[in-house]
Amino acid sequence: MTVFQPSRIDSRMTGAGLGLRRDFMAELEQTMNSGEGFRKPDFFEIAPENWIGMGGRYARDLREYTERYPFVCHGLSLSIGGVSPLNIEFLKQVRGFLDAHQISIYSEHLSYTHDGSYLYDLMPIPMTLDAAKYVADRVIQAQEILGRRLVLENVSTYAMPAAEMSEAEFICEVIQRADCDLLLDVNNVYVNSINHNANARSLIQAMPAERVTYLHIAGHDNEDPALLIDTHGDDVTKAVWELLQFTYDTLGVRPTLLERDFNIPTLDILLNEVDHIRNVQASVLASNRSTPLHLSA
Repeated sequence: MTVFQPSRIDSRMTGAGLGLRRDFMAELEQTMNSGEGFRKPDFFEIAPENWIGMGGRYARDLREYTERYPFVCHGLSLSIGGVSPLNIEFLKQVRGFLDAHQISIYSEHLSYTHDGSYLYDLMPIPMTLDAAKYVADRVIQAQEILGRRLVLENVSTYAMPAAEMSEAEFICEVIQRADCDLLLDVNNVYVNSINHNANARSLIQAMPAERVTYLHIAGHDNEDPALLIDTHGDDVTKAVWELLQFTYDTLGVRPTLLERDFNIPTLDILLNEVDHIRNVQASVLASNRSTPLHLSA
């Protein structure tokens, strides 16, 4: 097994990021070039599936962005916990895309999305030791093809089939066995704490700080007092902002990205939430007098 070293020493990759959408690329670029003190994100995230093989104006625009700004990639369809063999050709395409744009960080969901055909949802993996071993072996295989560490994201779930261990134990088991890194989604932690009557702060305290590469934060839908749906289509709630601050206090300030995939508001509203991330980071850094941890590009 090849050992891939984590790389987080790039001062550009700090602060607050935003998922880059084609919808507002032109507006964002125009405003960033206006010279009016525009609040631009510190880094961007894209799903490689949305860009691999794309040509024309959008491909040129993306190239201009990746040459000027730090980027991470967040995948949608690897299905690292699925029963079907890993899609080797897809992984090779992802590696080519990452290398071409000099993006070192590629994250995916600790779930499965494929059972012979794509399910278009993030399905929960049974939290058992056998499943952790199985997933870890697939992560190792993927990392060999990618030529870099895979970064796994904890996901929101609405059922816990055949669970023999806690979510925190399962996440840590996979990461340790695979020697990979963690994208900690704070909103998903909160959603699961409500859906499964769990302690969100205890899960965060159990995470291996040295493996947490960056964070996600997003909004969710209050379907019921005991059921939250991770939609990425609402504003971040007060409870999740408070959990983000607790995460910084516990694990250290990490680069943090705002996810918004539905009910997209104006760019100004999005950037207000990006600024809120920065404000929380600044508050924690001021009180702790600690140094922010960086993420490589």
